[in-house]
Amino acid sequence: MRRLVLWVLLLIPVLSPAEAALPPLEMMLADRALGSETAKVTIIEYSSLTCPHCADFHRETLPQIKAAYIDTGQVRYIVRDFPLERRALAAATVARCLPPDRYFGFVDMLFRDQQAWARGDNLLADLKVRAQLAGLSAADFDACISDKGLIDGIQAKAAEGSTKNGINSTPTFLVNGTTLSGALPYDDYRAAIEKALDKAH
Repeated sequence: MRRLVLWVLLLIPVLSPAEAALPPLEMMLADRALGSETAKVTIIEYSSLTCPHCADFHRETLPQIKAAYIDTGQVRYIVRDFPLERRALAAATVARCLPPDRYFGFVDMLFRDQQAWARGDNLLADLKVRAQLAGLSAADFDACISDKGLIDGIQAKAAEGSTKNGINSTPTFLVNGTTLSGALPYDDYRAAIEKALDKAH
């Protein structure tokens, strides 16, 4: 994973703090979540932004889970980065430089046109255009993508997921601690959520 940091850092120049105004590192690395903090069930997804199965889940299944369980206060959904290669790491880095209230909209955009930016010839230019659409300035983008503290932090949290929770592929989900792997049919997630809700009562 250390090489991924170097690949990203070598791509663009490092800007001085005066040229950019990113959020504090702790805020950028904090969990991104949807749903009530008092929900009885928590789903944690380990996701890689270049993973096609992750894109399938976010496009097709997460909206169903959100409507049935997250918006109704029964489930809290947390996404954690588990970048599998350098393009995913770069995209995750940019996503975390956005304000938390813009994070999920940006990630949704990345998943919806994943083929375009994840396989394009100029990754940074493709990400920069999308980040600017989400409200990140050009200077902030350049500072963000070269922020070693943020890159190291993302990779450290991914390593922690691997060590503590046995994560080795994406998408992987923990539903109140029970592991589900892969982009499964909605009914599989529904069954796991209902089982966790029953146990929580």
